[in-house]
Amino acid sequence: METLIKSITQHVTLSLEEISLCKSFWTEKTLEKGDFLLRNGEICRHDSYIVSGVLKAFCINAENGNEEILFLAIDHWWATDISSFSKQKASIYNIQAVEKTTLLQISQPSFQKMLEKIPSLEKYFRIILEGYLGTLEKRIVFNQMLKAEQRYYDFLETYPEIASRVPQYLIASYLGISAEFISRIKKKNKSS
Repeated sequence: METLIKSITQHVTLSLEEISLCKSFWTEKTLEKGDFLLRNGEICRHDSYIVSGVLKAFCINAENGNEEILFLAIDHWWATDISSFSKQKASIYNIQAVEKTTLLQISQPSFQKMLEKIPSLEKYFRIILEGYLGTLEKRIVFNQMLKAEQRYYDFLETYPEIASRVPQYLIASYLGISAEFISRIKKKNKSS
């Protein structure tokens, strides 16, 4: 819980009473490797903050049956279907543990109640959403404008911890390239 409070208080000031109240809204959940946090068609009932672990969000490509990675999330990141959570409508993707993962979760009704009781948290969650939106915009632009090799190098530079913890095939799917292509890049770098 302390890592979440630290994240929050980096952006907004909370009194000791507000910190205590904030903590009361969250519950801890552990997923084993391979467990699902959310499945396509389910309603996302909780917003989830990752204390430790790795999650992947993906859709299954109807044409070839492959996983299409939408995002990868690690310690101190959020992993939620924002649209499903906020509208309480069915999710269009899956979220699954890549390794054992510990989460802090808050239900949708509790989230609304928390924001009502601690209005300054609205600012914190706006900042989190702005960061997420910026990341999505960058990904769209880079997928349109950069060659596959450039996207791979940008990923390694931007997310070195993910690159060291996540299998190569997941990174390849996230970047829209093949795992073999990444192997060729690595082989080329070793021979240089």
